[in-house]
Amino acid sequence: MWLLLLAAAGAVAVAGLGRFDQSFTAAGGPGHGANQEIHERYGNGAAVPPLVAVAPPEDPGAVARAAGPGARTLTRTERGLTYTLVYPGAGRADLAGLAAIEETARALRAAGAEVTGVLPLTADSAAGGPGPLALAARAACALGLLVLLVVTFRSPLGVLAPLLLAATTAVGALLVTEAVASVTPVSFVVVYLVPVASLVLAVHRRALPPGAAARSARAFGAAGAAACGVLVLFPGTFLRSAGIAGAAVCLTGLAVARWLDPLLPRAERAPRRAGRRLSASRALPRVALVLLVLCAGAAPFLRVGNPEARALVAAGPARAGLDRLAAAGVASGVLNPLEVLVPSDTADAAGAADPAVRAAGAVPGVRFAVAPDGPGWRRDGTALVVVVPEEEPMTAGGARTVEAVRAALAGTGARVGGSGVVDRDLVAGDYGLLPYAVPAAALAAFAVLARREGVPRAARSLLAALLAAGAAAGVPVLLWQYGPAATGAVTGWVPLVVGACAFCVTLERPALPAAAAAALAVLAAGIGPQVELALLASGFALTTLLGATAARALPVPEPDHRLTPRSSPRLV
Repeated sequence: MWLLLLAAAGAVAVAGLGRFDQSFTAAGGPGHGANQEIHERYGNGAAVPPLVAVAPPEDPGAVARAAGPGARTLTRTERGLTYTLVYPGAGRADLAGLAAIEETARALRAAGAEVTGVLPLTADSAAGGPGPLALAARAACALGLLVLLVVTFRSPLGVLAPLLLAATTAVGALLVTEAVASVTPVSFVVVYLVPVASLVLAVHRRALPPGAAARSARAFGAAGAAACGVLVLFPGTFLRSAGIAGAAVCLTGLAVARWLDPLLPRAERAPRRAGRRLSASRALPRVALVLLVLCAGAAPFLRVGNPEARALVAAGPARAGLDRLAAAGVASGVLNPLEVLVPSDTADAAGAADPAVRAAGAVPGVRFAVAPDGPGWRRDGTALVVVVPEEEPMTAGGARTVEAVRAALAGTGARVGGSGVVDRDLVAGDYGLLPYAVPAAALAAFAVLARREGVPRAARSLLAALLAAGAAAGVPVLLWQYGPAATGAVTGWVPLVVGACAFCVTLERPALPAAAAAALAVLAAGIGPQVELALLASGFALTTLLGATAARALPVPEPDHRLTPRSSPRLV
């Protein structure tokens, strides 16, 4: 009955994925509001970066013809190279809109144009697929996962049972999250958090004796749900979405541990031989704790934003177009321009956009600002001004330029939008709420754990969980932002999702096999040339492993439930 229910629920969950907000942008900031108004009036652009096309010399008008109906185009000539910014007519900041933009890119290339841009570079990295080395690494991780489960549970049933529990938890959590998404927006990024957290908790609880597993699920599942429930109260898009998904995983895990886990018999396990523990194994948790602290210490150096264009893909048609622009001296900031919406009470007059052009063009770091003519740029009594910075907005210089443009246009009634402001809104929104959200969530978890497990156990479990959550931002800084890949920035929602997952699973102090199983699973799926996916997978893997291992360096006494205080005054 459970298997039939899982199959039916899985089909329903897959069909309901469209309920999630697929824009991958932060709502609530001034840039988001400007982008919404731009898209409502003009139907494209706004948060979606434009395509950058270089027309064939023998047919300069090929780009304008191939752009399609409803597209906005802006042609510039710099140092002998003529290129065109193309905003496709159906472009939206969601998955359907991105598909339409890819179709426009193909049409432009069919017309002989050389096309680059943030989206074509990302698409090329995904289209290339993993090479032989990456495929071999994926296969090794998948085989390692199977071997780990066999060694841990020592029977076919023992291997299948935690996978069944994890699948049931993940599907149930997705159904709950989708139900919430029908009432309030929930970001699509939660589909990455749910299966990883479900796998860690399922493997860990399955490895425990039945009574200990039930107590662990009740205590730590309730604490995780309380902490994530606090995150739901904050308005940050990704922060609130991670809280909803985390609470769904914890609550669904409680139900699965209560009703499904007892139905699956546990295989007899051979007694552990005494004296086989290596001295190095005792030092491993301490080393992991030091690494976790170092990674958490690198978190303040996190630079939020899409990876720089040069780091997205090493070869391909989009990279060839980017290299051609760079060879001609065209700054990479052209890939992420700003769009300034001039208000309706001034846009009807001739040259009404000129003050905004002069103010933005005078900002240091702005390559050029222009108010194009034509119906595609003047609509409903408004006008659009395109501001192209020298540097990409995720760089330190690009971020300063975006803020300077906003300051220069403050008080004029003009609204600054475009793809260049999305990351700034995320920093000011979700990340600006962390100093308030993290302590509130920690207090909620501590209150539940202290009542059920005692204050010493709660304090040490919470410390390990907080370090793991902080390391979720530090790991990509060391590994990607300043590491061999040198991406220059980290996709903004990744540390938030990985941090929420790391907090929930580390709070339960999972055994190393459980964390290793999740690490191998995400690496088997994420190793490859697509930078953002590899960044996400490596963040999940390293943070989960370090958190689970480091928790062993913070030993806690076994809880004495008879001494657990029942009254709030005594607890305080």
